[in-house]
Amino acid sequence: MQPAEQLRIDTPEQIALELQVAGIGSRFLAIAVDTVLQVWLYGAVVLALSLLQTPAIVRESFLGLAGPALAILFGFSIYWGYFALFETFWSGRTPGKRLAGIRVIKETGRPINAFEAIGRNVLRAIDFLPAMYAVGIVCMMLNKHSRRLGDYVAGTIVVHDTQTEAVRPDWNLAAPPPAAGVSVARMTPEELQLIETYLHRRLELESEIRADMADRIVRRITVKTGLSPGPDQPIDEFLESIARQIRDTGRFR
Repeated sequence: MQPAEQLRIDTPEQIALELQVAGIGSRFLAIAVDTVLQVWLYGAVVLALSLLQTPAIVRESFLGLAGPALAILFGFSIYWGYFALFETFWSGRTPGKRLAGIRVIKETGRPINAFEAIGRNVLRAIDFLPAMYAVGIVCMMLNKHSRRLGDYVAGTIVVHDTQTEAVRPDWNLAAPPPAAGVSVARMTPEELQLIETYLHRRLELESEIRADMADRIVRRITVKTGLSPGPDQPIDEFLESIARQIRDTGRFR
């Protein structure tokens, strides 16, 4: 993997996360799938309107007279609303992006909202020019994070997807339980997610980055809870025990 394909984000928790930027190939696969689905949706709408206009009484009704206008309206809504709606309510994913294993996030690494989703897709018509997203592809080739014009306007980046719900660290079930009486009530859901993300990705990290991330997380835990690893306790085992104890409280299940 080339360095240009890697995105480094410094989170508010002072932890550096590295995400793999989605390239032209995976994004082209996603847009191809989404385009096919859009065509099917539009075809279904046109077919439904055509069937409703078959009887003479319907042809003379408001629906019959407004059928072509409704078809155009639905087509406009499908073209402009498809991406914005899915990316807003599906954590930066569309069906095509989900199939390709990618999603849209903010430059800060946070999920996008409706404003970013709408903003990046308003520019889709320009990125498409003159055909087959030529402007967008050229723009993506000219920057290391493969961002098209819409991404620059909305402040977004497309990355390979690691779903939060799929994060399952390899906990050592035989590890001893955390010391009784130690409270982790001050830990937030975001901090639990941070610990579990590290535990899940630790084997993929270089040794120096892994050690630095673990040390930062431990210092944050110590400041908030007073907990720290035992004299001979490995840091990863300590983090596993903290995450398990937080889960056992039942607050973050």
